[in-house]
Amino acid sequence: MGRTKYIIPAVLGSFAIAYVSDVLVADKKIFGGTTPKTVSSQEWWDETDKKFQAWPRTAGPPVVVNPISRQNFIVKSKTEA
Repeated sequence: MGRTKYIIPAVLGSFAIAYVSDVLVADKKIFGGTTPKTVSSQEWWDETDKKFQAWPRTAGPPVVVNPISRQNFIVKSKTEA
């Protein structure tokens, strides 16, 4: 129980340091740079969404990963096979 008083504050402190670092680097851009237009432009997002919605949806039947778990398979006797 004695180690908990060190571990919990250390974990919380590391999360705080990670959050502050993320804000400084990504939002405040302390190393310079700009946000790309493809991320910041709502018009770009709308056009991309239109493109993806316009693609035809073609696919085969659903794939069963483990057919034995479905329990709807037919077991044939050796004489039928």
